[in-house]
Amino acid sequence: MDTPVAETATVKLRITEIFASVQGESTRVGLPTVFVRLTGCPLRCSWCDTAYAFTGGESRTLDAVLQDIASHGLKHVCVTGGEPLSQKASLALMSALCDAGYSVSLETSGALDISAVDARVARIVDLKAPGSGELERNLPANIPLLRAQDEVKMVLADEADYDWAKAQILEHDLAARCTVLLSPVAGDLDPAQLAEWIVRDRLPVRFQLQLHKVLWNDARGR
Repeated sequence: MDTPVAETATVKLRITEIFASVQGESTRVGLPTVFVRLTGCPLRCSWCDTAYAFTGGESRTLDAVLQDIASHGLKHVCVTGGEPLSQKASLALMSALCDAGYSVSLETSGALDISAVDARVARIVDLKAPGSGELERNLPANIPLLRAQDEVKMVLADEADYDWAKAQILEHDLAARCTVLLSPVAGDLDPAQLAEWIVRDRLPVRFQLQLHKVLWNDARGR
């Protein structure tokens, strides 16, 4: 779906930051990527590492955002937050990026409806484990919408979270729908312990660490 030129000049988004880095999560880990971090999020996860994106930001036209992204000269774009889907204009942004030929991924909490996201976008849906404090915000209606190009991510703080994740994988046959990613909350769950549980239980998932934390320790714009 093409986004009219006039629309790109009038649609507004609130942007926290746009920067080039390597992808730190998902199956795209390590790929040079332009990150578009939208401002605002209705959740308050206990382990959130981007609380600076909850408020503030700069109001920019879609056209200006697209020009900024193009200036980085990269193929991959990740739309993230905050919670990108809390801004309706994020849908127009993702469609415009796909129209322009980018490989686009969306990082979303899974608390908001993903059905209107452009079908060309890889949706990385973060199901919230009990330790996040936002378990009840998960939107079950999103699960049947998952496709092979999408991914489910679960960030785990302890063994109770792991047991919960294992139950979700089995109950919803998640691994048959898409790639499932499990990662530890930095500083709370020993990564080696999580890896051992996964191997012990022969879970059909991918273990991951947040590469950007390893490289830059959560520095903004990296």
